[in-house]
Amino acid sequence: MSPKKQKVVAFGECMIELRTAGHGLMRQSFAGDTLNTCIYLARLADGAYGVDYATAIGDGDPYSEGMLAAWTDEGIGNGLALRRQGELPGLYAISVDDTGERSFHYWRRDAAVRRYFDAPSTPLERQIGDIDLFYVSGISLAILPPAGRDRLLAAMAAVKAAGGRVVFDNNYRPKLWASAEEALEVYRRAYALADIALVTLGDEIEVLGGIGEADAIETICGYPCPEIVIKRGSAPVLLCLAGKERGEVAVEPVARVVDTTAAGDSFGAGYLAARLRGMAPTEAAATGSRLAATVIQHPGAIIPLAAMPKLF
Repeated sequence: MSPKKQKVVAFGECMIELRTAGHGLMRQSFAGDTLNTCIYLARLADGAYGVDYATAIGDGDPYSEGMLAAWTDEGIGNGLALRRQGELPGLYAISVDDTGERSFHYWRRDAAVRRYFDAPSTPLERQIGDIDLFYVSGISLAILPPAGRDRLLAAMAAVKAAGGRVVFDNNYRPKLWASAEEALEVYRRAYALADIALVTLGDEIEVLGGIGEADAIETICGYPCPEIVIKRGSAPVLLCLAGKERGEVAVEPVARVVDTTAAGDSFGAGYLAARLRGMAPTEAAATGSRLAATVIQHPGAIIPLAAMPKLF
């Protein structure tokens, strides 16, 4: 009998993306931080695991139908997606400067995903016992009202209690939080539940109130999470394992950055895909770096399938 395939689940928001495509023109696609990670994880699965996406979208509008079809085409399961009649997904517009850095403008306050936990029970909560790896980001928590946020944190705890692993990516967007202090309190709860933390250093410095880089690294390595990965852009990735062992892994050099969108999301996918195969954290960090280096040499969050590097 073949071993049971591992089940990877992410909770988050898939949005309508509008990207500048010339004077007065926009190109429409679908993206979102955890959805980007799911797509790259699914592309790297090669039968080692399955990927499902928990979210809420509309029911019957062309955008919700289009995004559902798009991630299904990528091999992502949709059994945990709630359909909400009369509601719509969020939307954002993105522009990129000459150095590849991007800026965003969001319309997401009434997005359907904000009400995922309005029902007494959700598809996600009913399948907790089947989840081997549960991926949540700071944005996943930020988009929910307080009661929904507590339900998501409870789901993380339930996955862990059932023997699954929890991954928290700190992805911080200040405009989604009432204050940095609120974000810090919620992040502390998430780190306490996480088996793996994927931490963008610049984001965490903002959450911590703008402290220095060295102090921030010491603070992060003291979090109650056994496997902490600190992403620092073009600087080496730092690893803090079990609060004691530390190391660093050089990132893949890139001569010309086209677009940094989904750099962290794709790194996380490469890292987790490697860890799901039993590779060591150092090997996983190198794998994540190679994927991110490819992604930032293409426009948009999701690169063409033909451009995917061979990582395994």
